[in-house]
This record gives sequence, structure tokens and C-alpha cells, in this order.
Amino acid sequence: MLTSIIIPTYNGLPLLQSCIQAIQQHTSEPYEIIVVDNGSKDGTNEYCRSMGFTFASLAVNKGFPIACNIGLRMAAGDQLLLLNNDVIVSKDWLKNLLAGLYSGNDVGLIGPTSNRVSGRQQIRLNYQGLDGYPDAAARYMSSHEGVRLEVKRLVGFCLLFRRKVMEDIGLLDERFTPGHYEDDDYCYRARLRGYRLLIARDCYVHHLGSASFKRRKRMALRRLIANNRRKFIRKWGVHPGQFHR
Repeated sequence: MLTSIIIPTYNGLPLLQSCIQAIQQHTSEPYEIIVVDNGSKDGTNEYCRSMGFTFASLAVNKGFPIACNIGLRMAAGDQLLLLNNDVIVSKDWLKNLLAGLYSGNDVGLIGPTSNRVSGRQQIRLNYQGLDGYPDAAARYMSSHEGVRLEVKRLVGFCLLFRRKVMEDIGLLDERFTPGHYEDDDYCYRARLRGYRLLIARDCYVHHLGSASFKRRKRMALRRLIANNRRKFIRKWGVHPGQFHR
């Protein structure tokens, strides 16, 4: 059972290298890495080529949803995982996510807990910096072995789902480009098709958080989020907060 790990990136080569190094160190299950480079000028293409990764090189930054969709079309996996380039995974991360994903026939999507994420996936562990992260994550994951929480929303920074979900509901909705609310939309569509969403409490990953969006001015980011929220409401006739609860 192959898992396709799709990593969109934009001018974040050091982040990407750390992300992939952690995957290689902590993943024993079969996987492929697909990097979608959103017009970077920092040597990302050369790095991917030298490492032998499958990658797509875009001429300009097309945003997160479009980059993810390009990677999803390229993927060969039985499971598909969207992963931000600023995530550092830990031991047994994919093993535990897969166990949760296949814990029931109706489970469609699953995500981990993390230090920097909105909603119920956020967990505060007592570690400072990446030096203390592996041990803190291991202790937390061990104490929550097999624990999963059903929710109505998952965040797309590290999102694993069955290929069948994509075949049933399609790709990410690119109207939410360059990003924000495409994950809310995907979760809502999955639930409408009868799939359950789970948080794997026995999976914890470190997230630097919105590394690419930090380059945007604060007010511009607020306008983007508000605009995409309105797009979601126009599409579904409900406020996102109504289905989060």
C-alpha cells in the first residue's frame, strides 16, 4: 500500500530539505514523495532533481490548491497525503495515521495533532525548539496509542485520505486559490458523501506554521481569509463555523 506524499513549496528550500529529511528518517512504510514547486528561485528544482524525487516545476506561484491538485494527478498511491513544507514529522507518524485511516470502512480523512494548527488538532507539548521535539512527541504518542477523535473538520497542513475519497469528490476546489478554506471545503464535501474525519491522537508533528503566507502583509492576509470565507458561504449556504462544531 503506497502513500503519495505531496509537498507544495515556494522559495522554501531549507524548510523543504528539513521536511523531507524527517520523512526519510521516520518513515518505514512504502511512500513516494512528489514535490510541486510553485515558481521558486532558490534552487528547489536542482535539489529535487539531485535527490531523484518526482516533482513538477511551475513557472509562477499558482498557490496551494492548484499545486496540490497537480501533485494529486501525478500520484500513484493508494493513500494521498497533502503536506506543508514546514512540517517536521516524528517516529511512527505515518504508521499511526494509516492505522487510523483504516480503522473503519467509512473513515475518509485523517490528520495528526500538532503545536501550531487551528481547531481541535492543536496540542501543547512541553518542549522548546526542535531539540526537545522527538522525545516529547514520542511520549505523547505512546500515551495516546490507538486514540482517535471524530471531528467535522481537519486542517490541510498534513491531511491523509484514501484514493477513493478523491475519486468520489474530486480534487481541491481551486476557487480558493491561493489558499485558505480549500481544506474546509474538502472536509465538508467528504462528509456529505458519508465519510468520517478523524484526528489521530497518537500522531504528533511539529509545524512551523504558515511559512509561505507570512510573506504576505497582515492586512492582505486578512482580506484573503475573509474573501475565501465568503466564497465558502456562497458555495454552500452555511458559515464554516456551523459545521465545525
